[in-house]
Order: sequence, then structure tokens, then C-alpha cells
Amino acid sequence: MQENTAKKMKTVKSLGYWATLGIAKHFEKIVKYEQDVLADREIEDLHQMRVGMRRLRSTMTSLGLALDLPKAAREQKVGKIARILGTLRDLDVLGQVLTTEYQPHLPKSEAQILAEVIEVLTTQRQEAFKKVKECLHDRLYLNFKQDLNTWLENPIYQPIGQILLSTVLPDLLLPQASRLLLHPGWLVGIDCQKTDIETLLQKQGIVLHELRKEAKRSRYNMELFTEFYGDIYQTYLRDIKEIQTVLGEIQDGFILAKFLTTVRGKNWKATMPTLVQKFQDIRALKWQEWQPLQDKFLQPQNRKEFHLSILNCS
Repeated sequence: MQENTAKKMKTVKSLGYWATLGIAKHFEKIVKYEQDVLADREIEDLHQMRVGMRRLRSTMTSLGLALDLPKAAREQKVGKIARILGTLRDLDVLGQVLTTEYQPHLPKSEAQILAEVIEVLTTQRQEAFKKVKECLHDRLYLNFKQDLNTWLENPIYQPIGQILLSTVLPDLLLPQASRLLLHPGWLVGIDCQKTDIETLLQKQGIVLHELRKEAKRSRYNMELFTEFYGDIYQTYLRDIKEIQTVLGEIQDGFILAKFLTTVRGKNWKATMPTLVQKFQDIRALKWQEWQPLQDKFLQPQNRKEFHLSILNCS
């Protein structure tokens, strides 16, 4: 009977079916990379597993109203696991960026200082990996995996899960789209002169970072339903992905600087002027890439078109 129900849901493209499809897709990716993460051979394996976790959590957040998930496999549990993976992933990114993008281009004295910083980072990574390893052998993760796998074999839905996805899809996507468009980050620096960019970013970089998070949530939601939409929707999805990338690259320098302050103290900038300048040059370049996107999403006609693209699902 469950099989017949699943077939019927697939035919009519119900909300419950598509929610289950998204859950299954991301869960499969998580499990696929689990052993590779434990082997710790390639940092890309951790990245892929973490992406699977984040997308799974996003799917549960946006489509969870259609599902009756077991307690051990709900969004809060996924979030705890994802945060543990995220700590290790953040250290991997820091190490990769410092080693490949900055250290080779610094004077010898600054490169040596950075080498000492990377040694500290390596030690921290070892500790973070131990926590990931413990997590993947802990009941929190094992229960999550077992219960979600069992649920996927016989999904249980809330009543709204039986409704046609096309009936409610705009209602699912528009709230997140509104959160994105109403974020105060869009207004950061709209009256800023070039000479003020660095000061502006020092003061309000965190607001742009929060806007990036909203862009990421919007991207994850929109990517679940691309087959229901046309070219305009796809164009805005690409724009949002670019926003996430550019704002992330602006934020990277601040994250690196914060880590350097933790390791070397507040006066590290005096001993690494070349690195400081590189951070500022990259932020200025990325700010130029950000401005056309900022302008596009502040234009009333584009905001209206974005909303209409979500409403016009097939």
C-alpha cells in the first residue's frame, strides 16, 4: 500500500513527495562521504558531506511542514552535527587560503610569520577532526542516520503533504525571498565614496555577512525546484549564487584577520603590512563586483520581476 501511495504521490507531484525526494537526495550524499571523511584523505570529502548536511537542514526547514520526521532526524539534530563538521571545514578553508593564496606572495619575513600561524591552525585542525570523528561514532549521529533511513523506507506525512506542489510552491519560496529582499545589507554603502570602502566594511561587514546567509538559504530553497520554473527564475538563482560568493569573498579577509589576531595578538598588522594590503585590495575588488548586484536587487522593477518569477511556476 505504501508503494502505491508513493507512486501516486510521484505522479501528482505532491508536496510530500518532493520533500521526501529532497531529503533522500541529501541524506544519500551525507552517507556517501561519511567513510571518506573519517579516513581524512581529502578535504573535499568533508566539504561535500557538510554541504549535504546544510542542504538537508534547509530542506527540513522549508518543507518540514509536510513531513512527520522522527525526533532524532529533525532539523535541530541535523544542525548540531552540521556545526561540528563546519568547525573543521572552516579550518580547512583557512589553511588552504593562507597556504595557496597568500603565503607564496608575501616577503620572506611575513611568509615565515604566516608559516607559524599555519602550524597553530594545523594543531587546531587536529583537535577539530577528533571531534568530528567522535561525532560520527556518537549516538547523536548514529540515531539520526538510522531513524532517517527507516523513515525514508516508509515516509510519514502531515496532511498538507498530500497537496499538489504547484499549488503551494510560491507560498513556500516567497517568505524566504522576502527575507532576502528586506535585509538591511542591501543598503550598506549605497552613498559610499571609494575612499570610504575599507572603513565601511570594517564597521558593517557583519551586516553583509548576514545578507550572504540569507542569499545562501534562498539559493538552497530555489535549487530544489528549478524544473518548475523558466529562464527568469534561473537568472535570479544565478545572481543569488553570485551574491553568496562575492559577499563570502569580502568576508574571508575579516575571518583571516580575526584568526591572525587570535594567534599573533592585536599588533600582528604592524609585522605583516603586505598581507594587510592584500586583504584590502581584495575587498576593494570584490566590492566592485558586488555593486552591480546590489544595484540590480534595489531596482523596484527587478524586485517585482523576481517575485513574479516565483509566482509563475508550472
